[in-house]
Amino acid sequence: MIDLIKEQKERAIVVGVVTRNIHKQQAEEYLDELTLLADTAGATVIHRIMQDRNKVDPAFYIGKGKVEEIAKLVEDDDIASVIFDDDLSPAQVRNLETTINRKILDRSGLILDIFASRAKTNEAKTQVELAQLQYLLPRLTRAWTHLSKQFGGIGTKGPGETQIETDRRMIRQRISHLEEKLAKIGQQRQTRRSGRKDFVNVSLVGYTNAGKSTLLNALTDSKVFVENRLFATLDTTTRTAALSPSTNILLSDTVGFIRKLPHHLVASFKGTLEEVVEADILLHVIDVCHPKFDEQIRVVISTLEELGVAGKPTLYVFNKIDALQDREHLPELQQQFTPSVFISAERGINLLGLKDMILKMIHHSRIELTFSIGHTEHKLLSTLHDLAEIEERTYEDGNIIVKAKVSSRNIHHVREVLKQAHATIISFQAPHEPREPARSNDKPL
Repeated sequence: MIDLIKEQKERAIVVGVVTRNIHKQQAEEYLDELTLLADTAGATVIHRIMQDRNKVDPAFYIGKGKVEEIAKLVEDDDIASVIFDDDLSPAQVRNLETTINRKILDRSGLILDIFASRAKTNEAKTQVELAQLQYLLPRLTRAWTHLSKQFGGIGTKGPGETQIETDRRMIRQRISHLEEKLAKIGQQRQTRRSGRKDFVNVSLVGYTNAGKSTLLNALTDSKVFVENRLFATLDTTTRTAALSPSTNILLSDTVGFIRKLPHHLVASFKGTLEEVVEADILLHVIDVCHPKFDEQIRVVISTLEELGVAGKPTLYVFNKIDALQDREHLPELQQQFTPSVFISAERGINLLGLKDMILKMIHHSRIELTFSIGHTEHKLLSTLHDLAEIEERTYEDGNIIVKAKVSSRNIHHVREVLKQAHATIISFQAPHEPREPARSNDKPL
């Protein structure tokens, strides 16, 4: 393979299709996002091409005439890549490459390329390589010739460059090895997480570029990398945040979600996203200035459902309020999304109100429990220490009377443990209704 030096910005064309299931405006928005993804990957979009069809063409995705039109454009305008907004089949890629004679990428391949360039830690690199191999495996019949051409730049990072002669069997062996490696990393993460049981765990989730990392920095006085681009954050970052003089939480930032996020990418990053699964509370950060933030909310909720965490206590955090020109619809949003708060992470607007809302939710999620167990049940107590906050232990008539606080996510597990140990529950008290959150001295929202 001939290695070429990558230009600062390679020239690209993005292509989308309007079908009976996708309106033109929606397809244009998808193409806008694909253009941002291309920019993040290091390409400059020279042309945007949209075609109206009843359905995608099984051979070329778009019509043969439009393919020939693109083939002329790439020659005339020195285009290096043609990027399609949906996943392409191996046959479609082969046919498009034969006709256009340029690097062909689909949306999943482009996202994987961005992840490959952004991965910094050993875990992130392992996750990205696993996702790349799972993406390449069904495309193996054409992938090696595709990657062995004299193309450089976006879409060619990762395992393909160094494994051109690898066959399916070796790819599957590598996938198995990476899965085992991630399982070990997950066990190490679980061990680290067990040392945090005394803290409430709060995770930031949201669409990519909604401002999650900026909010983490604002609440924890950290300096996590922030960039106004898609997928600036891949690795989970956890920091301590002080909500009040007596209450600290663990706040975790995770990879952002996006439309049409490749399924195998979600699967590969489930280890990283365990912070979301294990969280007591989710902060769903939303860019309130984005014209389609409502659709972005649906994408995030759908991804959370895929992770199996739908229904977890969630606070909707509408961010970038300082850049919003029209605020007339805010009361309606506050009624539609409950509980919710409006902030600017970058300017620090209403962060006190946000902290107070989190305190309110913590109060709601803690259940006070008193139970009695036999004095020899030390193993049971050890198990409960991992599931609850033990506040007090007293000895009475050969039994141990335990007072504990349990998060809502652990209460079912605690009850099962106590039931198996034939413990006696003396009292079970849901939290009292907390006071309304105090507002900061910032402008009223």
